[in-house]
Amino acid sequence: MNTIGIAVRLTLFGSSHGPGVGCVLDGIPPGLKVSQEQIQSLVDLRRPSKGIGTARAEEDVVQVQSGIVDGRTSGGPIHLFIQNKDTDSSKYERFRTVPRPGHADYPALIKYGEAHDIRGGGQFSGRMTAPIVAAGAIAMALLETKGVQIAAYTQSIGEVLDTEEHDFQTITTVPRRFSTRAAGPKVAALMEKEILKARSEGDSVGGSVRCLAVGLPIGVGEPFFDSLDGELAKMMFAIPAVKGVEFGAGFRASAMRGSQNNDPFEIRDGKVVTVTNNAGGVLGGLSSGMPLDLRVAFKPTASISKEQRSVDLVKKENTTLVIEGRHDPCIVPRAVVVVEAATALVLADLCVRGGFIGR
Repeated sequence: MNTIGIAVRLTLFGSSHGPGVGCVLDGIPPGLKVSQEQIQSLVDLRRPSKGIGTARAEEDVVQVQSGIVDGRTSGGPIHLFIQNKDTDSSKYERFRTVPRPGHADYPALIKYGEAHDIRGGGQFSGRMTAPIVAAGAIAMALLETKGVQIAAYTQSIGEVLDTEEHDFQTITTVPRRFSTRAAGPKVAALMEKEILKARSEGDSVGGSVRCLAVGLPIGVGEPFFDSLDGELAKMMFAIPAVKGVEFGAGFRASAMRGSQNNDPFEIRDGKVVTVTNNAGGVLGGLSSGMPLDLRVAFKPTASISKEQRSVDLVKKENTTLVIEGRHDPCIVPRAVVVVEAATALVLADLCVRGGFIGR
């Protein structure tokens, strides 16, 4: 299905090389202040950076076709559209018979047959995240009315890992200075070098994004099956190339003892807080009042220029292929804002459902 959310619902439409991509965002209350500039500035952060990104140069101008009038939401569905202009579909038809390793070509061809739009990956393309970011800007504006803020940064690319702890203010400002969306100049340079090295070898590289949300009221989430972490994980896994999501200590918790993993409570400035945050701000599927802390792992870009093994579906024989065209050697820097937006959409939905927004 192409719709996610209950109270705040997002429906995606379009494809990578079709007329455009867009979304309908429903459930946003009337009267919310949100400008075209707010939406556009966030979408612009998703565009590729020169040198480490794809040569495909889409303008990504967001057209607000309904639901926002004179800078305020009307209460009706918000229709956002982004036109595709810089497309080249000439190299994709071959993949109907020789599927690309790491892509959705083969299962999609089996599921949809000749109807599958294979151009640029169709509906499976990372291009579909552009309207998610546009809608996320509106969700962020809604959350900010309750003091909830979200920020993310590139924590790793390939073997380069940022092991430093960064305060929230740093994460909201510093990553936007660097094309890699790293949280500091030294690690940014190392990450860029890692990406360029992979590109020079005709290869690609993956990495991870860390996202924090502060100001969440306690109790956000709808257990059992619509838990805070469960809903976030579902949304994150809808982002193309995501292969892992963890909260707080995540998989490291499996090697800890309870005495190490449990976050002790204490009173600080009259508030109940925890000394550590191994839980990542989620207990029992509910927000605990501590910062929401999640990490999202991205696989290397599937399209690489090295020769790869595949099969010819018509001839029923083994073959090889070289993927031509314009592709990112690493999608992680562009995915940082996507993770922020996706997080905002889930939190907005759960906050409205739980009565934290609209009370």
